[in-house]
Amino acid sequence: MTQKLDRLKLVTDLNATVTEGIAELAANEFGLEEPDAESPDLGRVRESLKHYIRDWSSEGASEREKIFRPILNVLKAVDENDRSGKRILVPGSGLGRLAWEISQLGYDTTANELSFFMNLAFRYLLSSETTTSTEQHTLRPYGHWFSHQRSNDSLFRVIRFPDVIPRLSSTFRLLETDFLTTEPPSGPPSKFVWSKSDPEVVQTGYDYIVTLFFIDTSLNVFETMEHIYTLLRPGGTWINLGPLLWTSGGHAKVELSLDEVIRAAEEIGFIIQDGDAAAGDLDARRTVECEYTGDPNAMMRKLPDGCLVAGSKRTASAEEAPIREVVMDKKALLFGDEDWA
Repeated sequence: MTQKLDRLKLVTDLNATVTEGIAELAANEFGLEEPDAESPDLGRVRESLKHYIRDWSSEGASEREKIFRPILNVLKAVDENDRSGKRILVPGSGLGRLAWEISQLGYDTTANELSFFMNLAFRYLLSSETTTSTEQHTLRPYGHWFSHQRSNDSLFRVIRFPDVIPRLSSTFRLLETDFLTTEPPSGPPSKFVWSKSDPEVVQTGYDYIVTLFFIDTSLNVFETMEHIYTLLRPGGTWINLGPLLWTSGGHAKVELSLDEVIRAAEEIGFIIQDGDAAAGDLDARRTVECEYTGDPNAMMRKLPDGCLVAGSKRTASAEEAPIREVVMDKKALLFGDEDWA
């Protein structure tokens, strides 16, 4: 056991090369003095480091495939020639891999994250001063968690990252603020969409809002869904994936079931629709097996199910809508934690 604890100390020191690099980058970019470490939140630090593995390592590819693929498949269904003008917001983007993947499909993408535990870790990858090549950095991300381990070698194993190098660009941005304070993007939308009240007024907003493991972190999920609705342009789409594990530390105003989330979405204005999964409808309700920063070598893994639900919001009746080929729906794709088969 003494050898194991000595190994843990060594691994902790090795992981500190990354955390110290992040702290140094933060000090340089924000002009900080010696950081105050009297009340460190080690849980949040560990979570950020594990996101390096989930989001930016080859080992995390299988987990990304499970939870990213259903979202990316919906976005890939859009003609490639129509993607460049479409704007996508990804709230709760964490270390930004999903948002980056979306931008690689050709969309104008904004990653939105409030936590600077996540933002500073992501900046460490984005900066050409700290990350210049693939697999440049190493972590031993599971060394602090002794439960369900098959061997000490697995417990203390080295994982390299990143598998690709992300960079911000004119079509990939990072918005470091509270989602509830964000505003619709300025400028005209990608397609000409008429207002119900005035057919000469162009409506602005995001074409898509993608939330992954996000809405159940809300203090007030009603407020979160209402803001998603507000930020979408008429014809815009909401895509959400994740279980309903309400994680606001007991401070959430409500903790809803999936049925209640869907009813609330309908009250806000989203009209939930059924699809045919057997016919290959990407919007159809279907179960999605999820995982969150899991250790693929562990003896126990949490694999909650999610369920895909599609919906839309009619912004004008057939009689009121102008006789034009314009989209007048605001769509929602909701993933929950039950099987709706």
